[in-house]
Amino acid sequence: MRFWSRSSCVTLLLTVPVCLLFLAMPLQAEPIDTKIYKEGELPADSRLNPLKDLNGHFPFTVPESKKAWEERAADLKRRILVATGMWPMPERTPLNPVIHGKFTREGITIEKVYFESMPGHFVSGLLFRPENAEGKRPGILSPHGHGGRLHEYSEKQVLQMITRGQERFEGSGRFPKIARCVQLARMGCVVFIYDMLGYADSVQISRKLAHGYSEPRPEMENAERWGLFTAQAESRLQSVMGIQSWNSIRALDFLESLPDVDPTRLAVTGGSGGGTQTILLCATDDRPIAAFPQGMVSTSMQGGCTCENCSLLRVGTGNVELAALFAPKPQAMTAANDWTKAMMEDGYPELQKLYSMIGKKEDVFCNFYPNYPHNYNYVTRAVMYSWFNKYLNLGLEEPIVEDDYEVLTKEEHAVWNEEHPAPAGGDEYEVSLTRQMSDRDDALIASLEPTDEKTLAEYQRVVGGAIETIIGRKLPASDEIQRTKVDKQERDGYLLFKDKLTLTSRGEEVPMISFFPKNTEWNGHVVLWVDGAGKSALVNDQQEPTAEVRQLIESGNAVMGVDLLYQGEFLVPGTEFNETPKVESPRAFAGYTFGFNHSVFASRVHDILTVIAFIRGDEHAPESLSLLGTNGAGPLVAAARAIAGDKVNKAAVVSNNFRFTQLPSFRDPQFLPGVVKYGDVPGLLSLSAPYPLWIGGEEAGVPTVVEKSYSAAGAADMVTSSGDSEELIQAAVEWLIAK
Repeated sequence: MRFWSRSSCVTLLLTVPVCLLFLAMPLQAEPIDTKIYKEGELPADSRLNPLKDLNGHFPFTVPESKKAWEERAADLKRRILVATGMWPMPERTPLNPVIHGKFTREGITIEKVYFESMPGHFVSGLLFRPENAEGKRPGILSPHGHGGRLHEYSEKQVLQMITRGQERFEGSGRFPKIARCVQLARMGCVVFIYDMLGYADSVQISRKLAHGYSEPRPEMENAERWGLFTAQAESRLQSVMGIQSWNSIRALDFLESLPDVDPTRLAVTGGSGGGTQTILLCATDDRPIAAFPQGMVSTSMQGGCTCENCSLLRVGTGNVELAALFAPKPQAMTAANDWTKAMMEDGYPELQKLYSMIGKKEDVFCNFYPNYPHNYNYVTRAVMYSWFNKYLNLGLEEPIVEDDYEVLTKEEHAVWNEEHPAPAGGDEYEVSLTRQMSDRDDALIASLEPTDEKTLAEYQRVVGGAIETIIGRKLPASDEIQRTKVDKQERDGYLLFKDKLTLTSRGEEVPMISFFPKNTEWNGHVVLWVDGAGKSALVNDQQEPTAEVRQLIESGNAVMGVDLLYQGEFLVPGTEFNETPKVESPRAFAGYTFGFNHSVFASRVHDILTVIAFIRGDEHAPESLSLLGTNGAGPLVAAARAIAGDKVNKAAVVSNNFRFTQLPSFRDPQFLPGVVKYGDVPGLLSLSAPYPLWIGGEEAGVPTVVEKSYSAAGAADMVTSSGDSEELIQAAVEWLIAK
């Protein structure tokens, strides 16, 4: 970027051949061609490749040091919490648990349970206890996985599994999820198996919706009344996975609260979808001391159900790394002839390396059973029993052999009956639940609005931290950025540069044009102008710099314009970009796309950050850098400023009252998962405090949360606004020029 150097520009001017005719006449400017690439050429950008989906490859690269892992782990834990709607952690409202219908099997008692994970939202399940046990016992939480706790194999299937060595008894083989609960209770543990949404006695959200959602429901998509899987829900990070993850935390609260449970000896185990819940709960909750996440620790398929995916969750990570967050605590699993079949070569060695690095090599274990399909069968359960025997200090003699049990009747399985009627569900309940969660989260974020430096720091930690996760990128290092010079022209009153910036570490490319003052001495200031139409917006219909660009140049500023992803030269000529790409799936679920890939909005912010890092990293860095966002790019600039902080001296954002709640679909290019939860556009703007900020097009003036943030920072005079919808760009330029 040496073209920002005063000395280089002087040298250029001195070496340009000058003739009398040239001196006597102004340069006759030919129309500006803002194109960087040859005809038919697109940027060599990795983001133009097919999107990653749940069937991709998700390797775990172990950091080089314990400290590096701790930093990575902190980011990942926040990612899980943000993605599942639990950042900041919601209030734990009263559970109001009901335990009833006690009955027995050999050596154990079984009871029916329901409680409220949120007011009016019920979690149901069965509680298994050792009969006549004394003192406090270990507590084991058991999320069941697909098929539910009532998952039943036919007599023919069970006999086949017994023949193949997968099961030992007809009873335990017929209901394998109940079998593990019975055996663990016989081993002296208190076990709670709880229903995932739509299974067994979880009736308020249907199984068809929670696990089979496929087609959009226009009647449930409204800014005031919305259901799950809608743009409104996704922009608030409301998802089936999020609800189930919250249910898991509350289920652990329930288990821990029981008088016969030792709160220092809690463990979690689940298979398949229950394995996914085990991974996430153990990654984010400090209470479990041992885990057995079965069937989902894999660098391959990450979980195919809508209940196992949500926006933001696995962007840049995968299940093996998420399972690693439980380290250094002991965990084990088995691999089978399914998507886990490569674990012994790809996944488990990395877990061993991590555990070894932190001095706990023996506390992670995986065994491979290639003859068995996806399972939590008798053989796998035996590994789990031994693991918990050791790490829950049960003191039982090995090997532990599972015994059969008398299967439960339908009446014994059922939590709801005449005395305990099932709660109502359906569309109206779904809408009331999303509204309840929204009101809860709005109140929680509002309670963080700052009043002084201390509360500002906490607000920025929580809301700013969430936006960091949602955007998913910090400023790159300048040595990751390569500049390719394409063209340089001397024109009437300015120099024009054409360049390509490549973020080499990511394979991303940004086409860029720059205007450098020639007749006026450069004042050391750079304005990065980001427009919704891309860099072509910096020239007028006559293909000359617009009046506002001219004004900036003549005031001594350098001006840069860029095409962000899917703008300008990222598009085939004659095409428009009105709908964001999605993965190949017939199901209209945002989590399948944005659970593994950045949104277009976030990717465009990445491009802005790349250019900021390029400017700031050059040896002839300018004295100041300003951002200007116009024509729909205001929110992009607000988000980039929130990440870049003091690397941007001034930011001018033309918002025109845009709010993300206005978007009708997650396919809209402006869609950004979670942004509404954290304050929408005003929330993004508030994170600019205490640095100079101009806001254009907000009819009500500076939004309240922005005012509060700047006042708390002692910088109330650093934010200003213009609500007049006319001449906003001119007003922004004048503010940028002003000292």
